[in-house]
Amino acid sequence: MANRFDVRRQNGFVSVAMLCFFLLYLPIATLVVYAFNDNDSIVIWKGFSLRWFHVAWNNALVIEASIRSFQIAAVAAVLATITATMAALATTRTKPYPGLTLKYAFINQPLMVPEIVTAVALLIVFSRIKIWTGYSGLGYLVSAHTAFCIPFAYLPIRARLESMDLSLETAATDLYATKWKTFLHVTLPLLWPGILAGLMLAFVVSLDDVVITEFVKSGGQDTLPTYMLGQLRRTVTPEVNAISTAFLLLSIGIVTAFFFISRKRT
Repeated sequence: MANRFDVRRQNGFVSVAMLCFFLLYLPIATLVVYAFNDNDSIVIWKGFSLRWFHVAWNNALVIEASIRSFQIAAVAAVLATITATMAALATTRTKPYPGLTLKYAFINQPLMVPEIVTAVALLIVFSRIKIWTGYSGLGYLVSAHTAFCIPFAYLPIRARLESMDLSLETAATDLYATKWKTFLHVTLPLLWPGILAGLMLAFVVSLDDVVITEFVKSGGQDTLPTYMLGQLRRTVTPEVNAISTAFLLLSIGIVTAFFFISRKRT
């Protein structure tokens, strides 16, 4: 009997997967290792040291940029998640109708359009608003990050809504619960893992955004990614590696926290 084709077993699949993981994670591992380098050079190993973490911690510009990054990311993530939740409810708790697909495309537009195009468009619009109003604060960065993060928050929330059992909401309605009470006591608790996923994803996306921030920010509004980009244009030291390592650990912590939170709620 001839061997039957099995889609679960592909010759060379494991080798290709291992090569991809190696190419993906080797640069990250190298960055982390050289964050503990005692030398001023990032390519010559001198010895193990926490020196550059202390340098970054005592760098006033790094602290200022980090605080600004967290402030923008936190506000943008919350606003994007609220907007994405309303959009997800409006596009899933309804019967299909002409134009619904167009709304999906409109909500996910920042994912389909190159980020540089969005950045240039925001630069043009915000530059005119700055001239008209004279305002040049962080509101522009928050607005830009919120608009860009909405689809990232929308996708997990919509996926959660589509996988939920509608019979529970129907039962609440049959028991004379209002739409608001049904949402508050039935839909929202079931939707919470998706909201958390959207919030964390939007926060991480906003935290490490470079292109849009570089185009929209005004003078003295560097976030940590744009500060690091500026440092890379000058003399590069392992301080950049130390900062990157700290943010890598932060990202891992956020993902791990979400894993345990979602596991408890599902």
